[in-house]
Amino acid sequence: MPGPLALTSGEPAGIGPDITIAAWLRRQQDNLPPFYVRGDRASLAERAKMLGLAVELADVSAEEAMTAFTRVLPVVATGKAATARPGKPDETSADAALASIRQAVADVLSGKAGAVVTNPIAKNVLYRAGFRHPGHTEYLAELAAEGGRAPQPVMMLWSPALAVVPVTIHLPVREALKQLSTDLIVSTARIVVADMNTHFGIANPRLAISGLNPHAGEDGTLGMEDIEIVAPAIEILSSEGITVRGPLPADTMFHEAARKTYDCAICMYHDQALIPVKTIAFEDAVNVTLGLPFIRTSPDHGTAFDIAGTGKADPSSLIAAMRLAARMAAARP
Repeated sequence: MPGPLALTSGEPAGIGPDITIAAWLRRQQDNLPPFYVRGDRASLAERAKMLGLAVELADVSAEEAMTAFTRVLPVVATGKAATARPGKPDETSADAALASIRQAVADVLSGKAGAVVTNPIAKNVLYRAGFRHPGHTEYLAELAAEGGRAPQPVMMLWSPALAVVPVTIHLPVREALKQLSTDLIVSTARIVVADMNTHFGIANPRLAISGLNPHAGEDGTLGMEDIEIVAPAIEILSSEGITVRGPLPADTMFHEAARKTYDCAICMYHDQALIPVKTIAFEDAVNVTLGLPFIRTSPDHGTAFDIAGTGKADPSSLIAAMRLAARMAAARP
């Protein structure tokens, strides 16, 4: 793998510190790739003490993390203190979380790290501090902007059982319907095909594209969007040699037999894609951002304030995110 993984601290009051420490303690039994945390060592040490876990942490440089990882949990300091207690974000939370993301991305872009793995953030905490992005995905695209132009980020939820992509992401349903277009479906699908080829080793990914309306519009009787917006996108993609089917009724796309017929399901809005994957693969689903000039994965869950600092947080999704990030980094040309 080209360098260690750069792990962001996430929301300091959430379970990010818990699962980070738990993952490092399982580094040998789970054969984890080397990683370091972009964060505040004192905050992590306090959480480890609260959890009753014997963990040695050390401030290191990104270049030292690979060798340090076997002995200590490496921390590359952001210079931002994180003083929030479990379940109780404070005035340091937003600054600490955003600095960690910015610096981890910079590490990957400069070649110090092989990929970014992000711990969960609390968007409501960030919004109160003036954060203007709908979520992680859109912020990462801005950080990747070249010449003032940000790439189109595509959110994939990947698991061994199912991979899904929503065409519109963190938007109210009313706004998602306004933004849905043939061009957006086509550009999203092209990115999915390119990245599944490059990072997942699938030469000709099979795409299943959902309809927007119940029963994919029932020939227009339940809405014309599937005829006027979705079907033309499928025609364009098919003409480019992409293996694609649709528009398909979303309520019959996700049973076991159907899932065997495609490599990725592309859906029209957030919940249409995320409900099935979180039902089928809640513990091992990984959030992957496609379309960026670097690899980014994340556990598929939130900050879980209610169990932060209790020792109840399960690191399985974070571990899956690390493994997938390492796999994608190793496959990159």
